[in-house]
Amino acid sequence: MNVGAAETRPLLPGATLGVVGGGQLGRMFVLAAKVMGYKVVVLDPDPASPAGELADIHLKADYRDAVALLRMGSLCDAVTTEFENVPAGSMDTLAKHCRVAPAASALAVAQDRLAEKTHARASGCETAPFANIESMADLDAAWTAIGAPALLKTRRLGYDGKGQARVDSRADLAAAFAGLGGVPCLLEGFLPLEREVSVVLARNARDEIAFFAVAENKHRNGILDISIVPARIPEPLAEKARDMAAHLAREMNYIGVMAVEFFVLKDGRVVFNEMAPRPHNSGHYTLDACATDQFQQQVRALCGLPLGDTRLLSPVVMVNLLGDVWQPQPSWEVLLDRPGVQLHLYGKAEARPGRKMGHYNCLAPTVDAALELAMETRASLGIGRA
Repeated sequence: MNVGAAETRPLLPGATLGVVGGGQLGRMFVLAAKVMGYKVVVLDPDPASPAGELADIHLKADYRDAVALLRMGSLCDAVTTEFENVPAGSMDTLAKHCRVAPAASALAVAQDRLAEKTHARASGCETAPFANIESMADLDAAWTAIGAPALLKTRRLGYDGKGQARVDSRADLAAAFAGLGGVPCLLEGFLPLEREVSVVLARNARDEIAFFAVAENKHRNGILDISIVPARIPEPLAEKARDMAAHLAREMNYIGVMAVEFFVLKDGRVVFNEMAPRPHNSGHYTLDACATDQFQQQVRALCGLPLGDTRLLSPVVMVNLLGDVWQPQPSWEVLLDRPGVQLHLYGKAEARPGRKMGHYNCLAPTVDAALELAMETRASLGIGRA
């Protein structure tokens, strides 16, 4: 196959799409693709993969498995990912056989916090102050540069609050670095936050970019708790966040759906936090509140189609449902009885504390009414307030 010549050819319904990774994001991609008329192959080693159980073909193999990658490349017209930590070599292998988006080079930026923040600064974004730490010998210089309070974060594989620790002294820093296994880390300084927001966008091979409404995000224990849409920030700040996100995507020649998280500071500055080269938890509101959702958009971008209409049809609040709530399983009838509430469960067999099991979206005429509905609903499920 002449992959290069085929990169911009639209892939129409009937084509076969692949997704590397079989969690909830892959599951929602499979659902969107199948509704749109595509066949789907999932590569994931978990026999109980939520995406795999819905796919036309589930390749139950490691992401580095040469035989599975060859089969996926031969079966698929195009392949995407549902998480950023896919081995770069695997994506390069697939790219020899079919269209791959996003490219391994774009994934590499998001896989390493040092590369990510360096790229953000080179693209004109302000970031929190940070210092690179690769060994115990770097601790003194990093502490002098950043000081307290600060967060120590592993450069790779950290998500949902994992792989990080707050440090308030030089002794804390040494203990935290050892506790994280002595792997390469970044020490990041705290900023005076007003709120956190995210921009979910899509870009296709024709350099068309479409933005979803900016979301305002609240976290609990490092995990996204709720997203409020539209974000309660002035439009000039929302526009600045969109512009920064678009510039980051273009500088990486990024193709697909991506999310960029920002801090809005008390002095009105918008500061880059991190990016996710895939659909994002904070974009789940699009499943019920937008003309095109983020997974349909992912299919469109991958297939070289015109991007969909991202209009926000209603104010909405998304609430995550974690495994902590399954003690016992929630009484879904109290949620399903409420007009304006839409439940999404991810098909995971085992509920564990901190594990994302589903979410629900609350739609109402105003943001305040949607937030009130969301909080009343979570109280009815026995979930504490944010």
